[in-house]
Amino acid sequence: MRLIPKEVETLWTLFTGPAVWALHFLVCYVAAAVYCAKASEVAFSFGMLRFTLSIATVFALLAILGAAWLAWRQWGFGSGDPPHDEPTRQDRLLFQGFATLLLSGLSFVAVIFVSVPLLFIEACAR
Repeated sequence: MRLIPKEVETLWTLFTGPAVWALHFLVCYVAAAVYCAKASEVAFSFGMLRFTLSIATVFALLAILGAAWLAWRQWGFGSGDPPHDEPTRQDRLLFQGFATLLLSGLSFVAVIFVSVPLLFIEACAR
């Protein structure tokens, strides 16, 4: 029994990386904003918030890597060089796989950039 289909022909894989990045962005910045606005009322420290957001970052990166792996499979493990511009089903699949792989790479870097402030910010500014 196969858990992952041999070929993935859906546009959902194309949007997975950017959607994960957008969700990660919202979670990180909303959590930090709410914490800093209500810092005196919460029962946990800023260090705990940083740790929790670091875990969320790891999960986001793993989800994007999963989407990239599916895209790499769809692209044929890099066997077909772009451009994939012929009006055939095979070229459409290769193009979609390659585009998804590129978007996954961009989203991976974007998640890292969103999480960089977690390394440098020690507390909320007042």
